[in-house]
Amino acid sequence: MTNPTPTTVTRTWTCVLFDLDGTLTDSAPGITSSLVTTFETLGLPVPSPAKLVEYVGPPLLESLQEFAGMTEQEARDALTVYRAYYHENGAFDSAVFPGIRGLLTRLQAAGIPLAVATSKPELQAKRILEHFDLAQYFDVITGASEDETLSAKADVVAEALRRLTAQGVDLAHTVMVGDRSFDVEGAGENGLPTILVEWGYGSPAEAAGAIAVVHSSDQLSALLLG
Repeated sequence: MTNPTPTTVTRTWTCVLFDLDGTLTDSAPGITSSLVTTFETLGLPVPSPAKLVEYVGPPLLESLQEFAGMTEQEARDALTVYRAYYHENGAFDSAVFPGIRGLLTRLQAAGIPLAVATSKPELQAKRILEHFDLAQYFDVITGASEDETLSAKADVVAEALRRLTAQGVDLAHTVMVGDRSFDVEGAGENGLPTILVEWGYGSPAEAAGAIAVVHSSDQLSALLLG
């Protein structure tokens, strides 16, 4: 990714929202292996490894329709197969990216409220964050609903902001941290700027619209804490 000229990254942030997959955790191995099993179970051709990675990040129901050409009902049926396998075998086949735990510790120590806004189902997101002992850092953990009626990134971000507002969090200067264009767009629809991380699953073209792109947790820390 090419680093856009940062224009508003020197401000003091009052709240930070984080994406999960590709931002806090390297979750692609568990997601892609679960997708392989899903396609095999349904008797469908298994996409290439590069194509499978494209499924990581956006709402899976939409991706199955867009990338695999499924109808909505076919995608929902595939999602059921995927979730059953992922819950048992893929959820913890991931790792926290280097430096993330230290970054969250510093942000929490600085008194900056933190939230997760992910298109992954909320119960699954909480389970994963608790497994890796990261849930303790977040005031709010927001994800997709089980029936996918809440799954678009803009809607998830809006729900996270609603919950933060209910807790009395100052949202005057809030920033999103993610790795895909979906994060930039979803945050933008809610009036938030986005910092993209290079260690995730996005392509260089997805940096368009971000206020900065960072290549390390130290660089991200500098932009978030000054």
